[in-house]
Amino acid sequence: MQVVKTAQDVRGLRWADPTLTWGLVPTMGALHEGHLSLVRRARAENDRVGVSIFVNPIQFNRQDDLDAYPRDLERDAELLAAEGVDLIWTPSNTEMYPPDFQTYVSVETMTAGLEGAARPGHFRGVTTVVAKLFNVFQPTRAYFGQKDAQQAAVIRQMVRDLAFNLDIIVCPIVREPDGLAMSSRNVRLGPEARQAALVLFRALNAARSAWENGCRDGDRLRDTMRAVIAAEPLARLDYVSAAHPVTLQEIEGETEQVLLSMAVFIGDVRLIDNMVLKTGAVE
Repeated sequence: MQVVKTAQDVRGLRWADPTLTWGLVPTMGALHEGHLSLVRRARAENDRVGVSIFVNPIQFNRQDDLDAYPRDLERDAELLAAEGVDLIWTPSNTEMYPPDFQTYVSVETMTAGLEGAARPGHFRGVTTVVAKLFNVFQPTRAYFGQKDAQQAAVIRQMVRDLAFNLDIIVCPIVREPDGLAMSSRNVRLGPEARQAALVLFRALNAARSAWENGCRDGDRLRDTMRAVIAAEPLARLDYVSAAHPVTLQEIEGETEQVLLSMAVFIGDVRLIDNMVLKTGAVE
């Protein structure tokens, strides 16, 4: 396994044998089983696997959130070596954003709501860094988790719009045994907050139960989730959404498919989760 810091080094290793397929897993480090599930999928579908580890400053809209983001490169490298990763890129801030950097990528309509509304500028940071990662690695396939559902949809749109020559693979959410979606932020939860965090999955399951009992109305699904979250004293709702899974537009009236999603503060830790429901199926 090679660990490199520059784009030039990445390109040299990536194109040493142009006949090989490459899978890319972009990360911000602090790896957990959710990340490793993406790595395993990439390993199964490609000749080589590359992973980027970069805490991207321009996608954070709060300095304290950026400062608090967990970092443990040594542990991350050990986990990735055990999974058979071929290449890790750990660029510096100045490698990614030189002093004269002035070019950004923005996906417009799809980023207006949900995380985009709650975190102004967030998706411009995400799409800019991901576009740069794609340009440097030029992977055959890139792997993202469904937990960041809006991010996955936005990146798919960017790839279509800008004609990137790669496939986007979105993999299922990986959950703890009690249902909490795995996240690098979970390590910041104390015991009481960790238990309270289960309210996100309870709210999604309450909406799923309503769906299974015939509810197809966006307002009723949103109200169901809000009621569950309001009952948890340690939870503070940022938003709940019942949107179209592809366009991300909020559902008005009835629908045959829906992306349920939410952001909730448990203490000072902001968590997100989601679930896709379709007539006859749950994803």
